[in-house]
Amino acid sequence: MPDASEEEYVEYVSARIPALRRLAYLLAGDEHRADDLVQQTITRLYVKWRHARAADNIDAYVRTMLVRTYVDERRLGWARVRLFRDAPEPPPLHNDGIEDRQVVRAALRKVPRRQQAVLVLRFFYDLSVDEVAGMLGCSSGTVKSQTARGLATLRRLLGERELAGFSTKQ
Repeated sequence: MPDASEEEYVEYVSARIPALRRLAYLLAGDEHRADDLVQQTITRLYVKWRHARAADNIDAYVRTMLVRTYVDERRLGWARVRLFRDAPEPPPLHNDGIEDRQVVRAALRKVPRRQQAVLVLRFFYDLSVDEVAGMLGCSSGTVKSQTARGLATLRRLLGERELAGFSTKQ
């Protein structure tokens, strides 16, 4: 990569890491896994930087890379390797209102990955059905069905509680 191009890459990545990490955390539900996803994404971005910077919307291009990395990682052999039977317990948080978010995040982690990605992109990032379909490389109908199935699974996991902010907007 030429020096000017490398400077553009470093400048872009430095500015976008917080947003990429936020998206990765929403998808993975774990800070360390989120860091790994961001690292994989920006490494792939470095290799494809010439193509990426020519994209109409580079942010959407990079978000798509991150989401696809997340969805596809289950296919890789190392994703099945576990060092511990259960994940270590995180330190207790004493903030008000955090418990509901933790309950929703825990339930979201139990939803299949593709449905989880659709729910995060639709409801946390407020992307349209067509935008999510483009990011995941599938049809709008698939996004709608994955949304409905994901919400149904979340409702079941949360014991039919009303999900604040989660509706089947289509």
